[in-house]
Amino acid sequence: MTHRTALLALEDGTVFAGRAFGAEAEAAGEIVFNTSMTGYQEVLTDPSYHGQIVAMTYPLIGNYGTNAEDVESHRPWVEGFVVREVSRRASNWRAGGGLDAYLREADIPGIEGLDTRALTRHIRTAGAMKAVLSTLDDDPKRVVEKARASPGLVGRDLVRDVTCAEPWEWEPASAPPDGPLVALLDYGVKTNILRCLREVGCRVLVMPASSTAEAIADRRPAGLMLSNGPGDPAAVPYAVEALRRLIHEPPGGRPVPIFGICMGHQMLGQALGGTTYKLKFGHHGANHPAKDLATGQVAITVQNHGFCVDIESLPPSEVEVTHLNLNDQTLEGLRHRRLPMFSVQFHPEASPGPHDAHYLFRRFRALVEQHARA
Repeated sequence: MTHRTALLALEDGTVFAGRAFGAEAEAAGEIVFNTSMTGYQEVLTDPSYHGQIVAMTYPLIGNYGTNAEDVESHRPWVEGFVVREVSRRASNWRAGGGLDAYLREADIPGIEGLDTRALTRHIRTAGAMKAVLSTLDDDPKRVVEKARASPGLVGRDLVRDVTCAEPWEWEPASAPPDGPLVALLDYGVKTNILRCLREVGCRVLVMPASSTAEAIADRRPAGLMLSNGPGDPAAVPYAVEALRRLIHEPPGGRPVPIFGICMGHQMLGQALGGTTYKLKFGHHGANHPAKDLATGQVAITVQNHGFCVDIESLPPSEVEVTHLNLNDQTLEGLRHRRLPMFSVQFHPEASPGPHDAHYLFRRFRALVEQHARA
């Protein structure tokens, strides 16, 4: 087999050379690392990674291939994929194909054979930055200049690219006929969030991120789910404004219960008066400890975010901090002190990763039922 050369160039001038796999293409994005040992297909198809080039810290990727079941959306969203070694042979009874062909079909370039440990240590020191992965251009200086000229994530509304165009009900034929209707605002929803809502007995109506407060209220939902999503949460003011209306001036007279995840947590934080900021290198992986401040319990959580809600910006008379990240003490959860709404920065739906936080979906269902009786 002949190996094509690929370059990964960072905006600070650092260049890594390796072997190309996947599509013959060139892609720009923010370079981040993910610490998950498995679940690469879920990572590839998570819409929250739109705009990013993902490097996996686990050294061997692709050994169990790809299949039609382990996807979190209808297509892969990463801009480029970086691994130490890609397995050319898929060994799993569920495999429908290999990783190399999967990326070629999606027109996503990959690079292997570089020192991913050195790359990860560099990102941890210098921070996540703009990058270009190219299997077409072998001039390092030229590829570095392309990275510097790329747009980055700050100030970009990437939610518009991944949200649905029209409202749609998820698998209505299998929905519990007497289950409460949950309207889910799609900022880039992962499929497993829909599955988890169904598992606790909810009917799910997926709505575009641009939905107005009136459009949401017209559906008369019993609860509101705010999904994960990509990009800068401060660059999506229309979604924040709709939430502010639903919370402070609800068209139906009183706000419905709200549960936010990741981008949804950041949206709720802004709607409650907070601000967001860019993390140095973000949290991406399946082994992040988050502490529940009420119980003292520590959950090992799945995380995928590069922005965070500023704890100091939240009004303490209205908002209570519920979870903290034990690695860097950043905000991982909040709840309103009077209104039925809470959110977490981590991913309780997992996919991939541990299921420690699945209980939050049951908590949301209980909150919906309590609100309906009030």
